[in-house]
Amino acid sequence: MKHLCWFKVILSVFLLFVILQSNAQDPKRFQKAVEELVKKEYNFSPDKEVVVFAGSSSIRMWKDVQAAYPEYNVINNGFGGSHFSDLIHYYRELIAIRRPDILFIYEGDNDIFSGKNPKKVADEARQLINKVHQDFPETKIVLISAKPSLARWKLKKEYQQLNRYLEKLAKKREGLEYADVWKAMVDERGDVYTDIFVDDNLHLNEKGYEIWEEVIGKFLK
Repeated sequence: MKHLCWFKVILSVFLLFVILQSNAQDPKRFQKAVEELVKKEYNFSPDKEVVVFAGSSSIRMWKDVQAAYPEYNVINNGFGGSHFSDLIHYYRELIAIRRPDILFIYEGDNDIFSGKNPKKVADEARQLINKVHQDFPETKIVLISAKPSLARWKLKKEYQQLNRYLEKLAKKREGLEYADVWKAMVDERGDVYTDIFVDDNLHLNEKGYEIWEEVIGKFLK
């Protein structure tokens, strides 16, 4: 009977290890993409504030984000497939060296899809915010909510839970705000619009980014 108990303990530990490993990803697989972002040169106006957009593919694929906010020096440092943990890993390259006056962060979409617990994701968001405000206490940080999508609609509850954590975090912190793109992307019944995505039903088309532009523009006035 003792042997059976020990076997169950060992099995439980092994299964926990497997789960943790399955949720993890090696940030080094983004090394080349990050190096390309670091190499980019900008012809900025010295009298304009620097705005950095950092996060996963929904940021990376926002090709005209600079044109959307011409009154700012805008940097798009999105790298597809990333998690909060990856942005923490590349904090120096993607955030610190740019010394942003305003920082928009979009992460959590891939985290939840990979099976991470919403609270764990929110804890990683807090870690990143702490790093930024420790180095740049005057920088305004805006957390962009996880977006709804047709492709990941089955995880709706998990995304909404994450968004509640992020919104609560923003309410408690000075210099931290929350941009709710979720509400702007659903109809009066709470169903996500079907005509705001490209063919994969995950990433945004031009109409989808127009929604984002309107929501996010409110934080740049």
